[in-house]
Amino acid sequence: MLVIFLASLSCVARCVHFPHVKQLYSSLDTKGASTVQLPPDPPAWHERHPPTPTADCGCQSQILKEWVAVESDSVQPVPHLRQELFRMMALAADKLRCLGASVDSVDTGFQQLPNGQTLPIPPIILAELGNDPKKPTVCFYGHLDVQPARQEDGWLTDPYTLTEVDGKLYGRGATDNKGPVLAWINAVSTFRALEEDLPVNIKFIIEGMEEAGSVALEELVRKEKDRFFSSVDYVVISDNLWINQGKPALTYGTRGNSYFRVEVKCRDQDFHSGTFGGILHEPMADLVALLGSLVDSSGHILIPGIYDQVAPLTEEERKMYKAIDLDLEEYRHSSHVKKFLFDTKEEILMHLWRYPSLSIHGIEGAFDEPGAKTVIPGRVIGKFSIRLVPHMNTSVVEKQVKQHLEHIFSKRNSSNQMTVSMTLGLQPWMANIKDNQYLAAKRAIKTVFGTEPDMTRDGSTIPIARIFQDIIQKSVMMLPLGAVDDGEHSQNEKINRWNYIEGSKLFAAFFLEMAKLHL
Repeated sequence: MLVIFLASLSCVARCVHFPHVKQLYSSLDTKGASTVQLPPDPPAWHERHPPTPTADCGCQSQILKEWVAVESDSVQPVPHLRQELFRMMALAADKLRCLGASVDSVDTGFQQLPNGQTLPIPPIILAELGNDPKKPTVCFYGHLDVQPARQEDGWLTDPYTLTEVDGKLYGRGATDNKGPVLAWINAVSTFRALEEDLPVNIKFIIEGMEEAGSVALEELVRKEKDRFFSSVDYVVISDNLWINQGKPALTYGTRGNSYFRVEVKCRDQDFHSGTFGGILHEPMADLVALLGSLVDSSGHILIPGIYDQVAPLTEEERKMYKAIDLDLEEYRHSSHVKKFLFDTKEEILMHLWRYPSLSIHGIEGAFDEPGAKTVIPGRVIGKFSIRLVPHMNTSVVEKQVKQHLEHIFSKRNSSNQMTVSMTLGLQPWMANIKDNQYLAAKRAIKTVFGTEPDMTRDGSTIPIARIFQDIIQKSVMMLPLGAVDDGEHSQNEKINRWNYIEGSKLFAAFFLEMAKLHL
């Protein structure tokens, strides 16, 4: 039966048509975007098993094009973009209803902006297909909002026109996260088109504010814990990437994030350096000294006690890093980096995933325009963050950071005022890879791709995983389908046609494997 489902999904590949603009992408080698040679497609299912034609086949590919065309930018809080977000959520709700799902578009109120303005929050979609108590219930999380994108910022084509070049589908949201959401819908559509019963009950929770911090999502999850989520057995998130270009992965952990602001203030107005230079404790000099005290040239964090809570490295974990398929030279080349801080695959992966890192992001209040402005800023704010790992705690890290900066500042004997605040505190997330859904996903990957997946962690922070785990207390898994070079959040974001089609097959296979394990 799995052969029939995968064959039917293959028809999507034959129905997709996009404008070709290959000549525009011929210079990608020198412009820092992807020039990956895609791995060969496994033997064509439609050649060995002719797909069952369905009216929905071409429709699915067209929908990705239509969805990418919606400028669903949640980062810029402006009314016309918020209207686009509402339109995007309405399109998704309609599509789910066409599948036969019961759909609730939940009104979550208004977003209060720092300038006092309020904007409506796009509804969060709660949808469900099936309620058979004998079947497992899998809940899929996805988001349909995107990061800002303008062609003049370095896109080679209009970011909101899905464009195919050499098997790559370019467009904002193609991989983050509209493509994966539609791949789930493609999988469900196949069962519907073949008039076959879904092997699992499926629920969807889809939001439109993930890129802006998932405003109102946690509150809704808490509210729906004993209703919508009461029957959920497993939660699946498809909002990250493989670690390489051609081998699938399963993700079982992410780092957390503590984001800090350190402000140094002399007065609200700036100073003329000719009039005041040499007789002041300059705020910028104080701030540079503070930021320079946080991390050394080898990436080691200098805050006392910061490593005390880090989980010890086990031999089993060390073996998992060794087994991961990662070509360091290819990784370095595709990242356009001359040299990494570490020389081995294992060291690179451990410092990306299981050790904390500190990054300095910028300075607010400093002169950063072209030209030579001889100003002494009267007030500056430095911004930095620490990626947290098990078993670090945000409140402990906050205390350690404040104590360290206060100590460094006191040694400067400055007359300026310094304040430190943690503006974001998100805990790391880890899953149990022995849960049934990880086993089902491994089997599905083996069926579709013919290989075992890389078992990966993610160095970034995906708060919803920890939210689901803490509130509804069910197994959470990350099942990515995008390649490492997809460029999420960057110019020329894309998803490979191969990943999109095979990813749709993967999700269908996962449903079937999940049902087998639930017996």
